Amino acid sequence: MKISAFPKCYLDTICVEKKFTVFDWIEMAKPLGAEGLEMYEGFFESLDTAYIDRLADAIRSAGYEMPMLCVSPNFTNPDADARKREIERQCTMIRITRQLGGRGAACRVLSGQAYPDVSIEQGVEWVIECINACLPIAHEYDIVLAMENHFKDGYWKYREFAQKMDVFLRIVNAIPEEKYFGVQFDPSNALVAGDDPVELLQAVKSRVKTMHASDRYLEPGFKIEDMRQVDGTLGYPKGLTHGVTGKGANDYHKIFQILKSVNYQGWISIEDGMNGMGEMKESIEFLKRMRDHYFS
Repeated sequence: MKISAFPKCYLDTICVEKKFTVFDWIEMAKPLGAEGLEMYEGFFESLDTAYIDRLADAIRSAGYEMPMLCVSPNFTNPDADARKREIERQCTMIRITRQLGGRGAACRVLSGQAYPDVSIEQGVEWVIECINACLPIAHEYDIVLAMENHFKDGYWKYREFAQKMDVFLRIVNAIPEEKYFGVQFDPSNALVAGDDPVELLQAVKSRVKTMHASDRYLEPGFKIEDMRQVDGTLGYPKGLTHGVTGKGANDYHKIFQILKSVNYQGWISIEDGMNGMGEMKESIEFLKRMRDHYFS
């Protein structure tokens, strides 16, 4: 098991505000003590081979691996041509994942947005069709497609179509490929979806390829039950905040026990830093202690 970092706290800074670049983030991350750095498609200033090669060199020169490229395909778009373009973009990102991370790296895949006029049945059919269309390219480049139980891409209008566990499992269980397709597990996303992270992990434990680790805290005076939305999700309401991994609502001892039961050898990435880099470093140190306890 190896530990990586993802700068959730700097998404807007890099992708929208352009206050610094992904190369700056690589330098900033050196004191964290991670072994890898995840990337996000929005970090890239170009998709030219020379630019991606320069980024790959910067990651390696800093002593890191690139375990996963976070991509957010929208496979539920009602427009068939738009879905085709999303497949093409995902396949492009599979190739870039190979450039950045080499053989066996993961390329995240999502379901898409929960459009109000797209039924569960129709959306599930489209997502399965689109992921299956990407699998031959994953085979060709020896890259793993890892589907995340996601909440919502920050730049989408609607929430994740497969946000709820039952929909997520319908899609995952309908795709039998095991080597080049699996799960990118995020316990906090399960929590804010109104699901039990441990229950979800039990259901997918044999198919987990990668994992994100963060935590959520209820501020004084707030209760989970008070924040349920009509569809059962929590969202990111006032009173539910980010914090140091291992000190919040997720039971990481149970999570690591399940991972140990299947001899998990993949990456775990800290996806946080919303309250500063100090908390991200503390979270990484927590994961290292958990790794030593359960996997030494």
